[in-house]
Amino acid sequence: MSADLRHLRAFLAIAEAGAITRAAARLHIGQPALSRTLHQLETHLGVRLVERSTHHLALTPAGLAFRERAERAVEAVDALLDPARAAEWLRVPLRLGHAWSALGGRTPELLRRWRAEHPDLPLELVQLDTRTAGLADGRVDAAVLRGRVRIPGTRAARLPDETRVAAVPEGDALAARASLTLADLVGRTVAVNRVTGTTTASLWPADSRPEISWVATTEDWLVRIASGGGAVGVTPAATSQLHRFPGVAYVPLADAPPVPVWLVWTDPPTHPAVPRLVELVQEVTGAPAG
Repeated sequence: MSADLRHLRAFLAIAEAGAITRAAARLHIGQPALSRTLHQLETHLGVRLVERSTHHLALTPAGLAFRERAERAVEAVDALLDPARAAEWLRVPLRLGHAWSALGGRTPELLRRWRAEHPDLPLELVQLDTRTAGLADGRVDAAVLRGRVRIPGTRAARLPDETRVAAVPEGDALAARASLTLADLVGRTVAVNRVTGTTTASLWPADSRPEISWVATTEDWLVRIASGGGAVGVTPAATSQLHRFPGVAYVPLADAPPVPVWLVWTDPPTHPAVPRLVELVQEVTGAPAG
């Protein structure tokens, strides 16, 4: 069997009382039950902690060393579970990851409302060019993700889908159009972020697809389009709201399918304020609760 906090408390009670009978009385349990708990702990560790006889009880050298560690462990758990001290660790910043664009034009509203409601608890936006925006490796507590991403051990809330736009060089003939279709981009090179991009060749018919040019980051993607070498891009509309870039124009795409957007967090959450973040993101974006 495995040992738990109950076994540590039992051992410490015996060590402090100097007798199993007195320790059992303090813990309000029977002496046989306490003896079994001590035996379970020793069996789990594979070492004798207490020398006991009818008239004598003493800690072994291993028991003396283990007592120090057990006391620190129990003190740490008691401090963590002390409601009076919860405010200390609740001030740890809540980290919201995103690969790019966060919540688009609704990002400022989210930050303003969070600051007004939780002035002592910072909400930090963390931009990471990874497929899970830092969620899978623990760098953030929740993440805004676009497209289809599966991460074991997480839960997700569906946010409103985003329309797609074309990113084209300023001064290009396409930039003067009120809207474009995917067919208008055939014959051009489409730049795609190989890690976090939501654009794939499958957006176009198999017999009429543009050339794909891979880039490593959002910044590389913007520079490739702005350079005037004929490259264009396809991206969720949030990009056009938060990534204005010299030399890049955004034009609506009339026939491109929307991009699914998710708020994803670990289950259980790594921060106690994640449930409120989920609620607020749903309110700000107009997503259904639940």
